[in-house]
Formats: sequence, C-alpha cells, structure tokens
Amino acid sequence: MSVTTAAGTSTARPTTGTTTVRRLYALARAELTLLARNRTAVFVALLMPLAMTVALKSSLDRVDLGPAGMSVAGAALTGGIGAALIQVVHMNLVSTYVARREELVLKRLRTGEIRDLEILGGTALPAALLLLAQSALIVAVGGAALGLGAPERPALLVAGLLLGCVLLAGLAALTSAGTRTVQTAQLTTLPFFLVSGMGSGLFVPLAVLPDRLAAACQLLPLTGVMTLVRAGWLGGESAGALARAAVAALAWTGFAVFAGRRWFRWDPRR
Repeated sequence: MSVTTAAGTSTARPTTGTTTVRRLYALARAELTLLARNRTAVFVALLMPLAMTVALKSSLDRVDLGPAGMSVAGAALTGGIGAALIQVVHMNLVSTYVARREELVLKRLRTGEIRDLEILGGTALPAALLLLAQSALIVAVGGAALGLGAPERPALLVAGLLLGCVLLAGLAALTSAGTRTVQTAQLTTLPFFLVSGMGSGLFVPLAVLPDRLAAACQLLPLTGVMTLVRAGWLGGESAGALARAAVAALAWTGFAVFAGRRWFRWDPRR
C-alpha cells in the first residue's frame, strides 16, 4: 500500500504482516541472546533431554514392549523427543515468562505497537526453534546409531512437533500465571512433567498399561501430540487412531492458547 505526499511522490507504507514479522524477529532474537547467556537454561534445554533418552533406553530394556509393537530404541528416542518438548518448551518458557514479567519487561513491551500474542509468540520462538533442532538431531544421530532409519511419515512428524510447540507454549503461559518466581517454576512445572511422562507415553508406552488406565491417559494434553510424533517416525498407527490423536491435540492446543492468553499475568506478583 502507498500514499501520495504533497510533493507528488509516493511512499510505501509497510503492511501489517511485514511489521508483525519484523517485531517477532526482533523479540525472538533478543530472547535467543538472553537464552545463550543463561548457562543453566542452556544445559537443561540441550543436555537433559539427551540424558533422559539414554536413561529411558536403559530402563526400557527390562520392559516387555511386545504389546506396543515397537523396539526399545524406538520407544526411547520418541520418549526423548517428548522429554525435549516438555523441558525445552514448557519448563523453559514458564521460567522465561515469569522472569520477563517480574523484571517489568512485558509491561514495557505492551506500551508499544506489539500485540499481546506477538509478545507471547516471539518469546516462545527461540524455544520452539531449539526444540526442532534438537528433535532433528535425535532423529538423525539417534536413529542412525540405533538402526531406526529415516521417519516413515516426515510431514506427520513435523506437524506433531509444531502442534506440540504451540500447545506447550500456551500451557507455559497459563502455568506462569500461578508461578511467583523463577525459582518456584521448577515446582509448578513438575506435576505436568510427571503426569505427561508417565501417562502420555514418554516413559512407558501406553500399550503396555492396563486398558482402562491407557484409555484415561489418552485424554491427557500431550498424548495426542506424542501419538502423531511416534507415528510420524515409526509408523504403525491406523487412520482412525491418527484422526483421534489429531482431534485431541488440536482441542488441547486451542484450549491452551485461549487459556494462556486469557489468564496470563502481565503485572509482577509482588
């Protein structure tokens, strides 16, 4: 779009889309710089999921995975991706949102042109990019080392990861509302980590659980995403199962985005 000045020259007016992209890029770049300076956050984001993948493989060696129809390597590596989703996106973002809120960064950002969703999304972008890079590393290096090969349905795997990033970013915004300090973020994120780890197929595949317990676990927020991720890499799920997983994941994502935006706290909790 352009406007004509009094001198008769035409000047271009930046479109909203371009401006939004620039604002998101600037905010994400600043957050990535801050993340790189935080050694603890970098350690948790980079090394903990890899360490958990190794630990999962050791523990699953003693579990009968016949009913699940997958190998120990497949269960461990997909569980490692799930652990990365929780630790890199959810746990890291809760701490980030709380820190920016208590430092009044969020209030200052809201006084400018940037919208609320752009603030939340731009802050989450570095974590999402880190998660995608780490997942690619797990798939490439871990898959080659343990003989899993390339993903059966790459598009489905990527879709599951992207959906998981949006879901957990929304849940992180919601969790941060009840978190007073960065230090207590380790406690407020722990229940979701434990419930998802045990019930969404990260630590133990749902197929080896009792039927009623497995059916209840299907309703957990991360279960649908993990089903899509596992089917994208290893295959083996029916069209009906994938449809149910996609519907559940989309429903939880919609709720997380709405609730995260609706109840997110912008003012410090002092």
